[in-house]
Amino acid sequence: MKSILCSITLALIALGKGNAQKIDAEPKKWEAHNCKVSYTQGEMHIINEGKGSALLWINDLTFKNGTVELDVKGKDEGGNSFLGLAFHGKDNTHYEAVYFRPFNFKSEKKKENSIQYISPPEYHWDNLRERFPGKYENKVSPVPDPNDWFHVKIEIKYPNVSVYLNDSTDPTLEVEQISKRKNGRLGLWVDSDEGRFKNIKVNKDN
Repeated sequence: MKSILCSITLALIALGKGNAQKIDAEPKKWEAHNCKVSYTQGEMHIINEGKGSALLWINDLTFKNGTVELDVKGKDEGGNSFLGLAFHGKDNTHYEAVYFRPFNFKSEKKKENSIQYISPPEYHWDNLRERFPGKYENKVSPVPDPNDWFHVKIEIKYPNVSVYLNDSTDPTLEVEQISKRKNGRLGLWVDSDEGRFKNIKVNKDN
């Protein structure tokens, strides 16, 4: 009897952990806003059309709590590489996001501004930095090559958001969400000329 119960328990645990969904790099899987996107060999290259933030939403997916993993590639070009993940989106204006500034990764003066949480339209980086200095941004650890791919894992368990880089077990950013929205759309976010993404996996909590 104990062995049967143990088997059932293990099966239930596996079920709970095995629901990761890989989001393929195919146009039908995504909805683009303010951007052009090329889909090549599993990679998505987002080119901002210059009318604000570019968003690439996952179609037919509502996200509440869980984990999102992805590979990201920006560039070490000052003031021109802002890219990350948007979540709990209501529309193209109301959402939350965590994004990176690769050009600050190795900067002695600005490394504390390497990763940022925002909650538009009210809470962009500038007023968050002014009102809550150091609370919604941080340096990254471990420090990736700013011109190369790096792996990101974002855990969202409302209201807590934790971000991990390159399989580290120590979060590089931990914040509490500002928005009262507890679910919404999920997508990729670029606020510079371009950004590259691949290997997107979504694991929603049951």
